[in-house]
Amino acid sequence: MELEKAIGEYLVNISVNEGKSPRTVASYRRDLSQYSAFLKENGISSTEEIDGSILDDFLHAQLETKKNTSVSRMAAAIRSFHHYMNFMHDEKDPSLTIEIHRGPSTLPVFASVEEVNLIMQSFDDTQPQEIFRHALLELMYACGLRVSEVCSLTYNRVDLETGMVRVLGKGNKERLVPIARGSIPILIRYRDTVRPTWVKGRTQLFFINRFGRKVTPRSVELLMEKKRNELGIRKKLTPHKMRHSYATHMLQGGADLRSIQEMLGHSDIQTTEIYTHVQNRQLFDSYEKYHPGELDEDLEVPEKIKEEIQ
Repeated sequence: MELEKAIGEYLVNISVNEGKSPRTVASYRRDLSQYSAFLKENGISSTEEIDGSILDDFLHAQLETKKNTSVSRMAAAIRSFHHYMNFMHDEKDPSLTIEIHRGPSTLPVFASVEEVNLIMQSFDDTQPQEIFRHALLELMYACGLRVSEVCSLTYNRVDLETGMVRVLGKGNKERLVPIARGSIPILIRYRDTVRPTWVKGRTQLFFINRFGRKVTPRSVELLMEKKRNELGIRKKLTPHKMRHSYATHMLQGGADLRSIQEMLGHSDIQTTEIYTHVQNRQLFDSYEKYHPGELDEDLEVPEKIKEEIQ
């Protein structure tokens, strides 16, 4: 199939049939656009002409200017594209032999409980705009929502009387998440006193800005950046980092991994397991700091602990 046509068909498929988020689709489009440009520079305009060697050439060329993690992401997009072409059009899959080694994995950054409390307590809950901002961050953290989920949340999915929210996540999968009791009062105040005065026309959205419009993910990112700078928090906290914070704090509080997986909306338990590494890292740090043999240079850290944090 002609290269551009094949890529266009694939992008429609992951957007419409697989329900991937607009951000993911845009990322795949960028990666495949670079892949396509490289292939055309090498005289390839059809998917049938692609073989493993030209694919390897492309990825190795990318490694010269990009981080290993970025090239790994590109390889994932290319694999997905060729798997689709193989399945839908019975074409050979040249990506079967490609191999990109990821760099050292990094643990997710998260806010401490004290930092979250500092953020939530910094709002002036007598002002409509502050009530709105507080309520938005409160629900995002209290339920571990993605920024896209909190921005798209509809009014009928938030039940503050029972303390539950029905979240429509990736792939249009719905999950039911309890709202922390301490977060409900500010949400009720926003729902009953602020939102009614901001509504203009018909809207089903739970969170709207003062112009009656949908809240954008970018505006939430800017709010987090503003709060971080205002409060002198050095960590680069973002909306997604608040989701990491929720998961980490749940695990620290004794929640089991399977429950956290369901509340986060992860399809694979392995995605959720990264938070056990966060907890193990903290245990290891405490071991190094407080163990009576900490000053002994010959002290050997138990292999089990080393394995757990890697």
